[in-house]
Amino acid sequence: MKIPFNRPFLTGKETKYIEDAISLGKISGNGVFTKKCQFFFENRYGFKKTLLTTSCTDALEMAAILLNIEQGDEVIVPSYTFVSSALAFARQGAKIIFADSRKDHPGIDENTIESLITTRTKAIVVVHYAGIACDMDIILDVAKKNNIYVVEDAAQAIDSFYKGKPLGSIGDLGTFSFHETKNVISGEGGMLAINNEKFIDRAEIIWEKGTNRSAFFKGEVDKYGWVDTGSSFLPSETIAAFLFAQLENLNAIQEKRIENWKQYYEGLSILKDKIRLPIIPFFATNNAHMFYVVARSEEERNSLIKYLKNKGIHSVFHYLSLHKSPYYLKNNTESYELPRSDHYTDCLVRLPMFYELKSSEIKTIINEVVTFYENRI
Repeated sequence: MKIPFNRPFLTGKETKYIEDAISLGKISGNGVFTKKCQFFFENRYGFKKTLLTTSCTDALEMAAILLNIEQGDEVIVPSYTFVSSALAFARQGAKIIFADSRKDHPGIDENTIESLITTRTKAIVVVHYAGIACDMDIILDVAKKNNIYVVEDAAQAIDSFYKGKPLGSIGDLGTFSFHETKNVISGEGGMLAINNEKFIDRAEIIWEKGTNRSAFFKGEVDKYGWVDTGSSFLPSETIAAFLFAQLENLNAIQEKRIENWKQYYEGLSILKDKIRLPIIPFFATNNAHMFYVVARSEEERNSLIKYLKNKGIHSVFHYLSLHKSPYYLKNNTESYELPRSDHYTDCLVRLPMFYELKSSEIKTIINEVVTFYENRI
């Protein structure tokens, strides 16, 4: 492809910091660079406690364990999301209750959540799609009224805000991804943000394979052992070292991505009567994680992707509605009618978006999308 969908950006210090980690003589987890990264997030965004993980999936699995999700519990999850948003809770035995998307945005329709709550509902998982905030006031009001937890799947939402509050800091727990397609990366990687203080001590135990090892190294206990469930969720120091190089350049990365996003939006506005462009609600900021358009039909979407491919441009569709997934249908008898989630499944197209994407390349992509629609009957 002349223009790939994604190209991982390297700041130039990743290998230097990895060498530093090796020279320190500790490359297993929870070393110097892990602590540097966690302090960065806690200091910059005010998270009460953060723990690096090997993926956002791991962070979600930690959240499910912390909330004591078990057989018979129900967890509300948007259908239009990555499988991990639901799987982490289903693995603990929860029944997943799917919510539809908003009409104007692929994120969860906040106004439908209350109707999905039963006496068995234990948590709401909200996904800040494309780094754009859900309306958290509505969600928190419903959660408080019904005494249920809120987990923010902020995989795509680093450095994005809701009414001035960092995403991932608003619910009881927040989860992030540093996969190579995200704004800041470590290849694979993630983080759990703990905002409800009652979960902090146990989170460290779960993170350390169910042991009180962290308390031991803090001098709080004279020996450590197996005290709870958990797993080996923490990443190696080499992953943390790579990530720290990215975090040092977060401001520059964000500035460039936002420039790219704005160029797309301005250039494609000419097609507003033919395609839907992203919207940024008044309560949200834009971290330029992705740029997407919504076609009018599945056939049109597929034709656009094929056309761009023939022009050397790699565009992609995104999620498949989880309520129609083979795994869900095999293991559940309930059926859902979620037309908006299905619409985004059929019609959404993601255009190339990465730090080193040139302005001239964005102009080429814009021109090809415009040409596609000008020639379409």
